Amino acid sequence: MKESIPRITGTLRAHSVEMPEVIQEASGIIVLGRKIRSLIFSTDIAIIRNCDADAVLAVYPFTPQQVISEAIINASSIPVFVGVGGGTTKGLRSVYIAQDAEAQGAFGVVVNNPMSNTNISLIKRVIDIPIISTVISAEGIQERLDAGATILNVAAGKNTSDVVREIRQKYPKVPIIASGGKTDESIQRTIEAGANAIVYTPIPTSDIFSSMMDEYRAEKTRNPELTLKTLDSKKDELLELIDLLHQHNLDEADLPELPDWVKK
Repeated sequence: MKESIPRITGTLRAHSVEMPEVIQEASGIIVLGRKIRSLIFSTDIAIIRNCDADAVLAVYPFTPQQVISEAIINASSIPVFVGVGGGTTKGLRSVYIAQDAEAQGAFGVVVNNPMSNTNISLIKRVIDIPIISTVISAEGIQERLDAGATILNVAAGKNTSDVVREIRQKYPKVPIIASGGKTDESIQRTIEAGANAIVYTPIPTSDIFSSMMDEYRAEKTRNPELTLKTLDSKKDELLELIDLLHQHNLDEADLPELPDWVKK
């Protein structure tokens, strides 16, 4: 029988982004002492601060900039793996960006598939944090590992689970993270194929906001007179606060004046 896990949340965090529970079936990867099963694929600080992922995969389709990685790392309460190039950005520039990422507190750096093995070797010489190499097929894996890649990130679209399975058969111990898709079934297949951790792409912030606005509009429709000034709960909270202040024997002059809508 599966053990029931108590869940504690709060009203203000009711709309946080939750990772699919099936990801917990992955073995995880321990990186610098932290076990990581789920990685959220995002550079949106609001999403990053309101999710239950184990780590962040901060990779974006522009040239990496230290100011971006620093902002994400400083704002995040979970480990961040930072993209340092591979396509347009490479060579010594990627080396310097990787070095800065380590100094900023990144748990690892991510290199894209086009990056050369020579470039990976250069990065490996100057940083001590893991290098995550993004791959799109099972070809050339040994060369990636020999160059200094620590973890493989399989991003092969609809073929991801097949590529993961092929790599796992050849390299039973190499750490693998992989994109799991949008459904529990696709995530399950990727884990069963051999992925140790799953990269999850959240729905856009605009979609979350849209659903919240629908709720607000529905509430307003049910009660056209709804305003903060007529919410009994707000009135009760303020009265309780005033009573608490009285209990602490504060001078009357120090207490706030009750608004008319509370006195009614």
